[in-house]
Amino acid sequence: MSITPAPRGAHLTRRLVQLYAGLALYGASSALLVRAGLGLEPWGVLHQGLAGRTGLSIGVVSIVVGAAVLLLWIPMRQRPGLGTVSNVFVIGIAMDGTLALVPGVHGLAARIAVMVAGVVVNGIATGLYIAARFGPGPRDGLMTGLHRRTGRSIRLVRTLIEVAVVATGFALGGSLGAGTVLYALAIGPLAQFFLRLFAIGDDSAGGPDDASGPGSGETAVTGRTPGQAILPR
Repeated sequence: MSITPAPRGAHLTRRLVQLYAGLALYGASSALLVRAGLGLEPWGVLHQGLAGRTGLSIGVVSIVVGAAVLLLWIPMRQRPGLGTVSNVFVIGIAMDGTLALVPGVHGLAARIAVMVAGVVVNGIATGLYIAARFGPGPRDGLMTGLHRRTGRSIRLVRTLIEVAVVATGFALGGSLGAGTVLYALAIGPLAQFFLRLFAIGDDSAGGPDDASGPGSGETAVTGRTPGQAILPR
C-alpha cells in the first residue's frame, strides 16, 4: 500500500512550528541555566557578563549580540535565512519571558535539577530548530564564515571563538561552573539524538523557504541531512 506524501503546505507548517518552538525552548533553557546559578553555556556567560555591566536584561543583550554578530556576515558574504533572523529575536524574548515567570531556585539539589533540565531542554530545542532547516544561527554562521575565509577547521574555529567568548564573559562577571562543563559534554550527544528524532523528510518541491539550497551560507550547517548540522546559538 502506497503512502500519499504530505502536502507542501503541511510540510512547511511543520517546519515553521519546529523552528519557533525550538527557538522559544532554546531561550527558556538558557533562562533555566541562569536560575540554576551553576554556570551557563559559553555565549550565555558573555551575555550575562554584558548584562551585569550594562544594566540591560540578559535577553536584550542576547538580541544585541546576535544582531552585531549578524552584521559580521556581510563582509564574509554569508546569506541569512528565516531561522537566522528569527534566532536573533525569539531566543532573547523567550529568555526574558521565562526569567520573569520562573522564580529563583534555592537549595543545591533543586539547582542541580534545574541545571540538568536546562541542558536537556537545550538539546531538545537544538534538535527542533536545526531539523527545521531554515538556516544557521548568527553565531554559527560567523563560525562557518571564518572557516571558509581562513581555511581552518570548523573544530578549531569554533574552539577559538568559544574560548574567547567564555574568557571575555567571565572577565565581565559571567557565571562559569558545573553547568558550563555539563553543557559542553552533553550538548553534542543530546543534539544528535534529537536531530534524528525531529528530522523532517525533504520536500521534493523545494523552493525559497528551504534554507539548505545554494547560497544559504554553508551546506554543512543546513544540509539535507540534519545530522550534518551544527548548533544554533
